[in-house]
Amino acid sequence: MQNLQKWVEQYLFACEFQKGLDAKTVKAYRIDLRQFIEGKWELTRDGVLSYVSDLHLRYKPRTSRRKIASLKAFCNYLEYEELLSENPFTKLRLKLGVPVTLPRTIPLSAIERILAAAYSLKKECKSEYQRIIYLRDIDVLELLFATGVRVSELCSLSRRDVKLEEGEVKIYGKGAKERFVQITNPSVLQALREYRQETDHSEIFFVNRLGKPLSDQSVRGIVKKYGKLGGVEQHITPHMFRHSFATLLLEEDVDIRYIQRLLGHSSIVTTQIYTHVAGKKQRDILSAKHPRNRLEV
Repeated sequence: MQNLQKWVEQYLFACEFQKGLDAKTVKAYRIDLRQFIEGKWELTRDGVLSYVSDLHLRYKPRTSRRKIASLKAFCNYLEYEELLSENPFTKLRLKLGVPVTLPRTIPLSAIERILAAAYSLKKECKSEYQRIIYLRDIDVLELLFATGVRVSELCSLSRRDVKLEEGEVKIYGKGAKERFVQITNPSVLQALREYRQETDHSEIFFVNRLGKPLSDQSVRGIVKKYGKLGGVEQHITPHMFRHSFATLLLEEDVDIRYIQRLLGHSSIVTTQIYTHVAGKKQRDILSAKHPRNRLEV
């Protein structure tokens, strides 16, 4: 068991510094593997089967699948490093049916109201400090929708990453992967320029009132605030802007592989979830345009 704990630390080190996985992913691996060790399960075929059975009794299918995937990746590492004589997952077939959960999106009309509320506050500001705060909030909302950026990616943007002269944003995604997303809307570019001019002392692009990097929680608060001001009754989260970005582009007939690159997905399978949402547009088109609807039989 002592060796197992040592191997876990080696594996997590490799995940963070060799594979370049982000801190949240490494933290999830640590929690899952610690749970396996504390349960005193053995790294054998029977031990893994018992562990899987226990997970099914205690967790929902999606959580169970993630924990099993964490253990499997760890075992693959041990096998590669020749620390494990036999991989318990070899020839082990596990069926983990997880229901498809469609991504929740924001109607375009609601996004318009949210943005309008933010711009309206900027016009009514009574101090330079308020103006900077409202400019920052506008840019947070605009970039969430304009680029489909994840919250963690947004908060880590530096001034160098927001390349206004080129009209693009450099985003560092999962696994230390980089991608560029172009900003083509003049209003968005102007808002970004105004905010950057006011915060030229900061290395990080989005900062709080103390000059520290904006947190994930702060971004959620901004989205909630302007959703309420815009009269949007639907519960809005920052990640829903990402879902809306992808779904609306798909509905505009943008090739799904372009959307995959814009979102920073390593696999097209991840992006294909949006085809289920965009399928509603197909239904509307067929309902309104299919020639059979003009036939009277």
